[in-house]
Amino acid sequence: MHGSATPMMAQYFALKEEAGDCLLFYRMGDFFELFFDDAKEAAQILDIALTSRGEHMGEPVPMCGVPVHSAEGYLARLIKAGCRVAIAEQVESPAEAKKRGGSKALVARDIVRFVTAGTLTEEALLEPRRANVLAAVCELRGSVGIASCDISTGRMELEECAADRLGAALARIGASEVVAPEGWDCAPEGAIPRPPSDFASDGGEERLKAVHGVATLDGFGTFSRAMLAAAGGLVAYLDHVGRGSLPLLLPPAALAVDAHLAMDEATRASLEILASSQGGRKGSLIDAIDRCVTGAGARQLADDLAAPLTDRSAIAQRLELVQWLHDDALLREDLRGVLRALPDIGRALGRVVAGRGSPRDLGQLRDGLSEARRIREYLQKRDDRPVLLDALMPSLGGHGALVDLFTRALVPAPPTERGQGGFIVEGYDAALDELRATSGNARRAIAALEAKYRDETGIAALKIKHNNVLGYFIEVPAKHGDKLMAPDSGFTHRQTMAGAVRFNALALHEEASRIAEAGGHALAAEEAHFEELVAAAVSARHAIAETAAALARIDVAGGQAERAAEGGWCRPAIVEEPSLAIEAGRHPVVEAALGGQGERFVANDCRLAPDDRLWLVGGPNMGGKSTFLRQNALIVLLAQAGGFVPAAAAEIGLVDRLFSRVGASDNLARGRSTFMVEMVETAAILAQASERSFVILDEVGRGTSTYDGLALAWAVVEAVHEVNRCRCLFATHYHELARLAESCEALSLHHVRAREWKGELVLLHELADGPADRSYGLAVARLAGVPQPVVARAKAVLDRLEKGRAETGGLAAGLGDLPLFAAAAEAEEEQCDSLRERLGELDVDALSPREALELLYELKREAGTDP
Repeated sequence: MHGSATPMMAQYFALKEEAGDCLLFYRMGDFFELFFDDAKEAAQILDIALTSRGEHMGEPVPMCGVPVHSAEGYLARLIKAGCRVAIAEQVESPAEAKKRGGSKALVARDIVRFVTAGTLTEEALLEPRRANVLAAVCELRGSVGIASCDISTGRMELEECAADRLGAALARIGASEVVAPEGWDCAPEGAIPRPPSDFASDGGEERLKAVHGVATLDGFGTFSRAMLAAAGGLVAYLDHVGRGSLPLLLPPAALAVDAHLAMDEATRASLEILASSQGGRKGSLIDAIDRCVTGAGARQLADDLAAPLTDRSAIAQRLELVQWLHDDALLREDLRGVLRALPDIGRALGRVVAGRGSPRDLGQLRDGLSEARRIREYLQKRDDRPVLLDALMPSLGGHGALVDLFTRALVPAPPTERGQGGFIVEGYDAALDELRATSGNARRAIAALEAKYRDETGIAALKIKHNNVLGYFIEVPAKHGDKLMAPDSGFTHRQTMAGAVRFNALALHEEASRIAEAGGHALAAEEAHFEELVAAAVSARHAIAETAAALARIDVAGGQAERAAEGGWCRPAIVEEPSLAIEAGRHPVVEAALGGQGERFVANDCRLAPDDRLWLVGGPNMGGKSTFLRQNALIVLLAQAGGFVPAAAAEIGLVDRLFSRVGASDNLARGRSTFMVEMVETAAILAQASERSFVILDEVGRGTSTYDGLALAWAVVEAVHEVNRCRCLFATHYHELARLAESCEALSLHHVRAREWKGELVLLHELADGPADRSYGLAVARLAGVPQPVVARAKAVLDRLEKGRAETGGLAAGLGDLPLFAAAAEAEEEQCDSLRERLGELDVDALSPREALELLYELKREAGTDP
């Protein structure tokens, strides 16, 4: 690597240019090497030594390398750190290079694939219980098309949404990688830019037709232009990263906009559905309810929870299957026992179709499909099967010929590597058996030769060995070397070592040639059989994928039934009316955490109806308000996902959108304070909640001054009651809001109970009717360990404030004669002033944050409020 343009450097730079912003793994012998900035970045992430090699432009070239045989582990760490990697392999052997360009010719290299977070298929790089989704998004005539695909199993879904709903859709999908057209202003944060020409709807349609070998997509469903454009971008990106070879792609399914319970990003984070606020799975909803025994089942459960249904009959079918397995513990145990031993056939199929399959993957398909047939036969004996199970039954069979072929061809436990052969069973191919016999006989012949040479030379320590450089050779200790060096000994000297000398002999050379030839032919024969078996699996890919999906659905139902039996959960009744009746509801995550400490969860009822749809919940902090709010939202979500719920009884009116504004944290990365985040989320609720929605709001207005906060909370409660008219639980520490019960007929007052006992605060975690009798802030402060003198001082200040409130009517003085929300909105003042005009002329979207800040100062000065 000397000078500025050695052939190798020129080759490296050409490949690096092709790799773009990806790290380049450059194959050199048994290592993948990285150079320059790639080496510096990788060495830091992987914690490996950074060395240098030669010079370029007068500077040493930084480099680091990872062994090819253990590259997967290093790749996993790089992908986790947010890198993308281009793999440049040697695409010819050194012998071929020499033949092509003489002894100095450089071995040709080419990028064979890009490894990115959303395009992984390797078992070692994927989490078994989590789908790995790649999404493509683009805008077409005002609406956004989204194509998503888990290439490890091939499932592909297309949908369309309004531009302002893109965030919520992506939050539901949970993609590990998103691609979008280059230069699109509304592209999601962190999206990988791709040529806009990839996102043409007609091109997308043609690409999908080509992938599935059809003349029309009508058989798969009806797709909008925006959906097809996104699909075009997705397939083009997969084609790019696979360097022309596509992974397994199943026929696309079109998702209806209103087929799922809508939840925005903030709601998902607040309810901790798939990840806790700490970022991991532990402490999340799925962690508390996942009892699936297969990775595919756990991935399906995550999908169910991320996108609960809004179709009553589809929910009922899922619940019926859970009930059937819940009521028959022996059946459930048997079924789960068989499922537990199943390989992950969906992902094995993904690897096989992507051209990265191993004999072990084929063995997994054989075993998985064979067990699926056994499950089908077992279930066919039952005549009380639920509707959903009957619909799944055909998908569990139909692979008899394929299973039979794989059983006849493969050894019982095929290896993960195919390069060494040994995976085709004896008796499947007579010619292969003969080649193996020749090879085996030759090995026996070599053992006989070793014994013969020992006798002839009288050297008992003589051994015949093998390595990749010399092939077979004869080795004797150094002290016997001279004896074999004699010209008439029949041995040819090959190598002298520190303590041994190595030789060759004509008879050994002949036997070695026979072994190599027979072994080579045997490997070639096995490779040909492997390709045939792969082709058989590929041609049955759609049916195999259906079997994998059916097994996953059965596992989810079994897991839901197991969790319900374990926790005494009930089957919810799903109704059309906008009501919510939950008896003795519990929070699944909190209950599990308390159970681990040997404590009991206090269950609470919740009954919302059209004439009592807004509950105002007061009481002390830590009293259980947030838990009560969240548990009811989670019960709705679990029910519409098709599972039993942690309650004694539950009747749930179908919910179209679920909103949770509980426990905001400062989003400093995006320059938003807690209060700003709270207001943005509250604004979204007021704009989007319908009469069929369910909203939980916690402590709205606490992030600002007391008067501002109370005013905002008051106005929000009125708006939810009068305008949105949805079911809502509203937790607050403003006692003054209790006065709203006088003017809002569908609002009722409730509180979490607490008592002071001998100066100590006792939190009962029970919900009771009526307003909270008093605040317990000082008692909570004492409980939290605030020093006694501070608490005493606060008590003195509080006494003074309460005395003042009694004299003046307090915070809510003057609110009694306030007109209702709707009337106030109609009587909005019509005065016109310069500030109003200036604000009316503003294009807020066009302002940068700095310009907005400067404008605020200017308006403040103009209004004469600047000190």
